[in-house]
Amino acid sequence: LKPANDILALHSPPHSHIHFGENYQQELLEKSKLLPREIRWHFIGALQTNKCKPLAEQIPNLWCVESVDAAKKADQLQKGREALCEREDGYRDVPLRVFVQVNTSGEEEKSGVEPQATAALCRHILEKCPRLKLQGLMTIGAIARSRGVAEGKENEDFVTLREVRDRVAGELGLKETDLELSMGMSEDFESAIRCGSNEVRVGSTIFGERPAKKDAQIKDDVDQGKG
Repeated sequence: LKPANDILALHSPPHSHIHFGENYQQELLEKSKLLPREIRWHFIGALQTNKCKPLAEQIPNLWCVESVDAAKKADQLQKGREALCEREDGYRDVPLRVFVQVNTSGEEEKSGVEPQATAALCRHILEKCPRLKLQGLMTIGAIARSRGVAEGKENEDFVTLREVRDRVAGELGLKETDLELSMGMSEDFESAIRCGSNEVRVGSTIFGERPAKKDAQIKDDVDQGKG
């Protein structure tokens, strides 16, 4: 929910950063229209089944969806990507990467597939969704656990995701390195990296705290930023 101009500043030289994440679908759609197509967008928010197809169809430079937790959502992303490929031939050889979100903390309010059901969902994506590329597994761990981890100890949620990844890789005949781990945010990314995370989500560290949704600006003179 940061202004598009903030993202443009990091995308432009000398920083030239290309990977950016967004939690909300509407904001992502608006920013993707304003900002250069070279940006590789990651959708990291909660997925609604009925919004998966338009998400994958309307944003050509959507690089990755990190919150897939059901086969029906994967199926809708597959349909959306297929529709995009039919409309824009240049994307036929560019799969939409997806992470399966795993609920490692057992919190009812958290999205994510249960650890024991993860392999089945991964298999579905591999076998039934040719326009998607299974990139790995993602979790949003319990912040209380991160804050309570003693020096030199590992976060239980991160350990669980790593163990689930290893088990899924074995069941599906993959190498562990074939499945990346997306875990760790601004408050606990250092612990996540120590546990083997390949990707951390640190928007608050880079951009500052997210404003209330009603106060967010999307455009913020993005055209001036391009000049």
